[in-house]
Amino acid sequence: MTRAFLVVLDSVGIGGAPDADAFFNDGTPDTGANTVGHIAEACAEGRADDGREGALMMPNLDRLGLGMAVKLASGLIAPGLGAEPWGAWGAATEVSKGKDTPSGHWELAGVPVPFDWTYFPDAEPAFPPEITAAICKAAGVDGILGDKHASGTVILDELGAEHIRTGLPICYTSADSVLQIAAHEEAFGLERLYALCEAIAPMLHERRVGRVIARPFLGDAETGFERTVNRRDFALAAPEPTLLDWVYDAGRPMHAVGKIGDIFAHRGVTDNAKGTDEALMEALIGLADTAEDGSLTFANFVEFDSKYGHRRNVAGYARHLEWFDAQLHRFFDRMKPGDLVIFTADHGNDPTWVGTDHTRERVPVLCHGIGTRKLGQIAFADVAASVADHLGLSERGAGRSFL
Repeated sequence: MTRAFLVVLDSVGIGGAPDADAFFNDGTPDTGANTVGHIAEACAEGRADDGREGALMMPNLDRLGLGMAVKLASGLIAPGLGAEPWGAWGAATEVSKGKDTPSGHWELAGVPVPFDWTYFPDAEPAFPPEITAAICKAAGVDGILGDKHASGTVILDELGAEHIRTGLPICYTSADSVLQIAAHEEAFGLERLYALCEAIAPMLHERRVGRVIARPFLGDAETGFERTVNRRDFALAAPEPTLLDWVYDAGRPMHAVGKIGDIFAHRGVTDNAKGTDEALMEALIGLADTAEDGSLTFANFVEFDSKYGHRRNVAGYARHLEWFDAQLHRFFDRMKPGDLVIFTADHGNDPTWVGTDHTRERVPVLCHGIGTRKLGQIAFADVAASVADHLGLSERGAGRSFL
């Protein structure tokens, strides 16, 4: 019996989405957005030399076919990438009508989103009165702060001190189907924040809002405010069984790393490692040693998106890509005969683009363990079908195995 490892580099898109013109950042369509391609161009041109320098160096993923996947998806020849692949590589296109975390992950797990998400208007206030009233009741307060579209880090600088002074939660949204609530871990209380989000989540889910996210932070007005690793997502459950359920229901271990458990409402999860991306890498490498035959390890590395994509930090994104790639020799050294590893992404977040939201892009599908071949243009859901095929499961969901 063999093992499977499905690793999502959150937001590491490769451009070329055929419907990118229907998705927008600050009124500008996402046509032409290309997260990896544009970072590689910036590195080659010396525009990403903060803490690093020169061409984008990702030899491990490039040897699996990253540069070739960028060219296949978008036609762009990414500087520094494009080595002759020894892995299996392709570019996946999403059919769900979103460029968000649940849409991407559900579809990678075999279930395209069958409905339209509910989004909040880019206006002040952003939330309808009944939702604001529910937040106030659950929190035991008489008002909220924010109530608008905002960057999660910028709004802390803007309202963190007022939050501590008044005790009112900071509530905001984005281009995703999400309601985020930020609160100080000590002044407001971490468990109180979790309880607040859990209490209002069913109301939001009934309206097809994908997630309520608890965004705890620490700090003060003098030293500044910073989000902690104790984020928790209260997500709408997928409408059908996903790859995680297929594995779990077959009596196999389903190891989650990162925010996978939160994304799938903790359904079909045996255990879940959480922490910073550095801690998650150690967890992933540890599971390469200990994961059982027949198991699936499903990982998400979120800091590409949360720390660098949304903040439009090109050099930081490049540094993180290079850090991630440099760790992979430790991971590959622990692979066993018959193991399948798939590296992919859930959407884009081009740090050279306008605005601060995700970008609609194709994503790479890079495989270790099935030989060298071009997979071509495939669907997100084909990833789940292929993992299921590899593990000997009968389900295929909406996809078709490329094995």
